[in-house]
Amino acid sequence: HVQLVESGGGSVQAGGSLRLSCVASEYTYSRYRIGWFRQAPGKEREGVAGVDSDGITSYADSVKGRFTISRDNAKNTLYLQLNSLKEEDSAMYYCAARPPKSGPWAPLRSDEYDYWGQGTQVTVS
Repeated sequence: HVQLVESGGGSVQAGGSLRLSCVASEYTYSRYRIGWFRQAPGKEREGVAGVDSDGITSYADSVKGRFTISRDNAKNTLYLQLNSLKEEDSAMYYCAARPPKSGPWAPLRSDEYDYWGQGTQVTVS
């Protein structure tokens, strides 16, 4: 069972930046597909970005050009760099992980993932 712990959230003014981190407990993390999701009050959870074991990334249209997902497998850590933040980016941000499986992968679908962190809050004003 993989444990995921997010950090790096906070309050920032519009136009500012944050860097979120997600540390995984699983030493085979490098083979996992991993992603970031967010959920604002009263809204459904939405996929923000995903990265597979080969480093191929996917982004939601709403964050393309502003957010960057990356992974450091040596540290079992996933990152999300948030730039040019907008008020509508305010949400709880979650990282998620999917162990190696056969078949296609839809990186921005929450039901693709097996493990979830507790979240870190991002507030943009």
